[in-house]
Amino acid sequence: MITAVSIIVVPYDHSESSKKALAKAAALAQADERIELNIITVVETHPLYSEHLSVKGIRDDLLAEAREHLDEAKRNLSQLPNTIKTAVLIGTPSLSIVEYAIQKDAELIIMGSRGVTGLKELFLGSVSHYVVQKSSCPVYIVK
Repeated sequence: MITAVSIIVVPYDHSESSKKALAKAAALAQADERIELNIITVVETHPLYSEHLSVKGIRDDLLAEAREHLDEAKRNLSQLPNTIKTAVLIGTPSLSIVEYAIQKDAELIIMGSRGVTGLKELFLGSVSHYVVQKSSCPVYIVK
C-alpha cells in the first residue's frame, strides 16, 4: 500500500494513455506531499541508433524529444507540493521500466495500457503486460 514515503514510477511516452496514467498518479500524490513521483521515458534502443555518425543525429533528436515531453509533464504538475523527478532511459521499454522501479525501491508503477509503440498496439499492451508480469511492486494499469 502507498505510505508516506512511497515512490510512484510513471512511464510516460506522451500518449493519451500515459497522460491518463500521469493524472492518476498526480491524484494519488495529492493525498500526501511526501509521495515522490518518478516520471520516466524510455528511448528504445535499435541497431539503427548506433553511434555511427549518420544516425547519431536521429538518436540525439529522440533523446531531446523525450526530455521535452518529460519537462512538459513536470510543468503540468507544478501545483503539486510533491517531489517530482524525471529520467530519460535508453533501452528496451519493458525491461527498463522494471529495472528502474527496482533500483528506486518503488512501491507502485502507474502506467497506461498502451503507448505509442506502433504495431505492438495490436496486442494488449505488450510493454504493460511484461511490466505486470515481471515487476516486484504492484502495477496500476490505466485505460
